[in-house]
Amino acid sequence: MDDLIEAAREANANAYAPYSEYPVGAAVETADATVFTGCNVEVVNFSNSMHAEEVALGEAIKRGHDEFERVAVSSAARDGVTPCGMCRQTLAEFAGEDLQILCDEGDSVAEYTLGELLPATMTQEMVE
Repeated sequence: MDDLIEAAREANANAYAPYSEYPVGAAVETADATVFTGCNVEVVNFSNSMHAEEVALGEAIKRGHDEFERVAVSSAARDGVTPCGMCRQTLAEFAGEDLQILCDEGDSVAEYTLGELLPATMTQEMVE
């Protein structure tokens, strides 16, 4: 199994998901191969909840990283969950369409690019 998927699995063990009961972990790998992890943190109103990908990305950015190579996502169900639309757009802020996204399917890994999951994305150039 890929080390990045393993890191996402470990992160989902720390998820706080009492409402959805759907723990998710994520791991982002930076351009220099540093790995940062995150897990979902739910709040009763859901709109204040944080997604695992956002938490991992925020941790990396907080530490001065802004170039990313890969992202792995794993739910406790190992059901191949992909980043949601909001997380895809957040990833697009910091990575190109060739960003690799690995999704944990238990015994296998589904691989996508950000461009496949979010075609015709909004970019910084659109607001300049």
